[in-house]
Amino acid sequence: MTSYRDWAPRCMALTWLVLTGPMVSAESLDLTEATIADLNAAMDAGALSSELLVERYLARIAAYDDAGPALNAVIHLNENALELARGLDRERSRQGRRSPMHGIPVVLKDNLDTADMPTTAGSFMLQGSLPPNDAFIVDKLRDAGAIIIAKVNMSEFASGGAMSSLGGPTYNPHDQRRTPSGSSGGTGAAIAAAYASAGIGTDTGGSVRGPSSANGIVGLKTTHGLLSRDGIVPLALSFDTAGPMARNVYDVAAMLGVMTGIDPDDASTSTSEGRFHSDYTQFLDADALDGARIGVARDFMGSDPEVDWIIEASLQAMQDAGAEVVDVEFPDWLLESRGRLYRTIRYREFRAQVRDYLATTDPEYPKSLDDLIKRSMTLTAAGPDGMIPNPGRWKLMLSENDSGELSDYEYTAVHTHGLPLVRAIVAGMFDSNELDAIVYPTSPTRPERIDPDPDPDSAPGGGGSPVTIANLSGFPDLIVPAGFTGRGLPVTISFLGPAFSEPRLLALGYSFEQRVNAWRLPVSTPPLNAEHISW
Repeated sequence: MTSYRDWAPRCMALTWLVLTGPMVSAESLDLTEATIADLNAAMDAGALSSELLVERYLARIAAYDDAGPALNAVIHLNENALELARGLDRERSRQGRRSPMHGIPVVLKDNLDTADMPTTAGSFMLQGSLPPNDAFIVDKLRDAGAIIIAKVNMSEFASGGAMSSLGGPTYNPHDQRRTPSGSSGGTGAAIAAAYASAGIGTDTGGSVRGPSSANGIVGLKTTHGLLSRDGIVPLALSFDTAGPMARNVYDVAAMLGVMTGIDPDDASTSTSEGRFHSDYTQFLDADALDGARIGVARDFMGSDPEVDWIIEASLQAMQDAGAEVVDVEFPDWLLESRGRLYRTIRYREFRAQVRDYLATTDPEYPKSLDDLIKRSMTLTAAGPDGMIPNPGRWKLMLSENDSGELSDYEYTAVHTHGLPLVRAIVAGMFDSNELDAIVYPTSPTRPERIDPDPDPDSAPGGGGSPVTIANLSGFPDLIVPAGFTGRGLPVTISFLGPAFSEPRLLALGYSFEQRVNAWRLPVSTPPLNAEHISW
């Protein structure tokens, strides 16, 4: 398999390329800012090709992932990406595009199965593991014409810190001293740095939303059951869901529509029958906030004055757009117990469910959590191959292994009674207050420092997050950039809605985005040559 480092010389050489033909026109775009709609307009006009788009993104990966700020977001490059792009260009010229995703490069978190690239879950123990087929949503993306340009780094087995034993740590492009968050940190950093048009993360306890917030991009934790989990390395199937991540709401909506559908291999998708859509861009409305009723969960404010200031400014922007904003409160018992409820399910399910996934791998790979623990002990020091010990994740494996069985009384009580109660309580908050959405800071504090901060006046890090409530309830949560702190760190706001309310959340998020326009390209990954296209 070709390493992305092997592509670096070629990719760097591509940065000087310019488009041929006349450049006098009324339309233009910048690659790092363009929406998928913009890219399609340029390709339809003949000013851009999918091949050239892939080349430009490969050049950015070469410039900023191994060189420059060395974000270390990419684990595998797709060595067939350019060939696929050429074929899709020919198809577009003959037949038109399959979907809005035709010829659009995307990155995948490395826990989504791809038959043509290894799926490692960020672990040296699964190095080189080739799945027998694509994950359901990956297959849907390819059918829509999307190009998987790369697999990206992640928290090992989708939990623990923002690093893996296979790929090492990923760094935040807005401040390399800070975490990109996990577990989809590689996707978050890659999209913020414009390595692709969009990407896919997974979310079990905030793993789409934390990285979206830390890297200042848009992300959607979908309703549980809207997207198939088949072919995704499980962390806890009661909570696991995939989610699109991009630099703007339109691109998230465009991606979501091509991934939905009933999967006979994932029974949870049956709950989306008659409730999913194949085109979510149709719901985007710049005036959606006008007349909306928005609840504010101030339970998650008060930890960071700069974050709070930006959220208050965001609420004012919603009111200026015509929304009614009212305070709401989650029950104290839910705020106090949400962590224990989550861990009771998460730890036990990983222990049981990772075994089912490992059974699909070739014989030389681990087959149980016990095997993972034993093999993890063999990596005791960083080696020349780039592998690095990950003691934090391996310690977590011990806790998972000691957590108990799915037949335990505590698990049964939480799964059978606790989770339905949480869903009923949160749904009741929407109904009783007649809310379109509940908003709160995705992270109550700015991104956490990776190393100890020597400056006592610098930005604080850490802090608890409200995001597990969406996992416990199974409800969707849309993350939208809201602003930046004085030191240039991104802050985002969450739009939580009831089950299968993605159309309304995307409309509200789009309306908010159009008013505040808070996305910003990281200063560490500026535009390269030939990324401005005119026609």
